Amino acid sequence: MGEMNQPPPPPVAVPPPMVMQPIMHPPVGTGAVFPPHEQFHHLAYCVHSNPSWVQVAALAFLHYLVMLGSTVMLASTIVPAMGGTPGDKARVIQSFLFMSGINTLLQTLVGTRLPTVMNASFAFVVPVLSIAKDFEQNNYASSHQRFTHTMRATQGALIVASILNMILGFSTIWGAFARKFSPVIMTPVVCVVGLGLFALGFPQVGKCVEIGLPMLILAVVVQQYVPYYFHHYHERITFLFERYSLLLCIGIVWAFAAILTAAGAYNHVSLKTQQHCRTDKSYLISSAPWIKIPYPFQWGTPIFTAGHSFGMMGAVLVSAFESTGAHFATARLAGATPPPASVLSRSVGLQ
Repeated sequence: MGEMNQPPPPPVAVPPPMVMQPIMHPPVGTGAVFPPHEQFHHLAYCVHSNPSWVQVAALAFLHYLVMLGSTVMLASTIVPAMGGTPGDKARVIQSFLFMSGINTLLQTLVGTRLPTVMNASFAFVVPVLSIAKDFEQNNYASSHQRFTHTMRATQGALIVASILNMILGFSTIWGAFARKFSPVIMTPVVCVVGLGLFALGFPQVGKCVEIGLPMLILAVVVQQYVPYYFHHYHERITFLFERYSLLLCIGIVWAFAAILTAAGAYNHVSLKTQQHCRTDKSYLISSAPWIKIPYPFQWGTPIFTAGHSFGMMGAVLVSAFESTGAHFATARLAGATPPPASVLSRSVGLQ
């Protein structure tokens, strides 16, 4: 019998050695913590983003201007009622800005760690005005003395009310209460944060229509319509107008107000109109010191009164609700997870 020549079997392919694939981290700027259909894709930055230092400085200055406007509005409401002078108002604004920076730093590093700028709450306006009303009929040697006495009483009420803040926060009572929050509860709270400024902010436009109305119209046009109609020219135009429109509007309207003041448009109007429209009647810059570092009890020893303290405690509760709603909204817009109960408690305790 003949032998059959069979072809040799094909060589067995040796599998390549196993190589550990590197773990691919998500790119900076994504940080998706919500399902894709809930993401805000039109936002340029989120909590994981790292913009350039130039953009960080510009956006930080923009936030400072927004906070400065509300701070000046708050000081302009309470300081004249307390009998303060323009110099007193300037020092109150400096104290507000300094403590807002300290509070923002604490919240960013220790508290919620969200990109939230902490500012003085308008919930404290009513208790402070009530304290000022109590001392309005007393006899003082000067209005500055009445302002100092009212400020000392306000300091005492704030110290007592802050103890309630720390108890609610550091004892985790506020966190246990925040577990009951739902969208049905948080939506009105977040709306109240913005609507609470309407009664104090929008009527200021009518006090000087020549300045307030152009600013309102220019802000809407530049931010909402200019990027839409000029986006086909260059992407840089859309980028600048969408992100820095407020800086542009403030510069244009301030220059317009300075021109009206220099041209004598308000020389023959009432003193109240001049104070609201002229750029040289606030006396804030001329009366403010170049360098001023606030320190505890800078207006004197605090005065503790039970009635004033209880009124300030109510404002503390309102501000805690406002800040809680703001933290939830910030976390949603920044692409971060909703703050848990422990984080909310720590945040309220640090306020």
